[in-house]
Amino acid sequence: MIDLHSHSMFSDGSESPRRVVELAKAAGLDAIALTDHDTLEGLEEARDRAIELDIELVNGCEVSCDFEDRVLHVLCYFIDGGDGPLQDELARLRDDRENRNHRMIERLREIGLPITEDEVVAKAGGRGIGRPHMAAVLKDHGVVRDINDAFDRFLGKGRPGYVKKTRVTIETIIDEASRSGGLCSVAHPYSLDLTAHELERQVDRWATAGLVGLECYYGRYSPELRVNLVQMARRHGLVPTGGSDYHGDYKPDLSIGTGTGDLAVPTEVLDELRERIAR
Repeated sequence: MIDLHSHSMFSDGSESPRRVVELAKAAGLDAIALTDHDTLEGLEEARDRAIELDIELVNGCEVSCDFEDRVLHVLCYFIDGGDGPLQDELARLRDDRENRNHRMIERLREIGLPITEDEVVAKAGGRGIGRPHMAAVLKDHGVVRDINDAFDRFLGKGRPGYVKKTRVTIETIIDEASRSGGLCSVAHPYSLDLTAHELERQVDRWATAGLVGLECYYGRYSPELRVNLVQMARRHGLVPTGGSDYHGDYKPDLSIGTGTGDLAVPTEVLDELRERIAR
């Protein structure tokens, strides 16, 4: 089994890249992909530990793209930490994320909430700062019950502390990933809240633009939904990818490799992705 969707403290996960790899090994996985948001910074630490534990690490990241009035998440695989078009795009997105964090914290303070930038930085361990860390600070102060409550009341779209993130199109990310030696898969496609017909139409369009994978084996999807997505992926010549979307304490119901308990992503999926790269 493998897990091609996980996050560390370099974006919005609670664990170090090293610990993510250790959990993957303990779960009996053959390979783990670290897919932090808009960054490749945790890969070196993860790779060192993966070599020590004799488990394969797949270089990755997750990028938020514009899709009509929604957010489309795209997983990029086999991306090295050197130079390249996608690497340059990630640097631009990280700069925007930093500016967005400043503005969100300011908004929360303006409405009288007890939160400071120093607290958020400390909660994030000085790197990969994002909304879950702001939520954790609010929880520490007793303002909210938990992370979900913080998003529902203050940090989610349309809430008082929300600031829209600068995003790119999926076509741009597919092109940049390809020119950087990698490939892309759309993450948790049902989160777009499209009808079956609408999703089918979009998947066809993305496949035409060069998309290689569709995340079908997802941590929170039922077996029936996973089967439906696998069939859709195959109809459009896409590889059915999958992963837990592990975030540690920020999504405590999701475990590396097994998601909510029944996830099992076939190792053959990674073989198919390698074949696509070889082409």
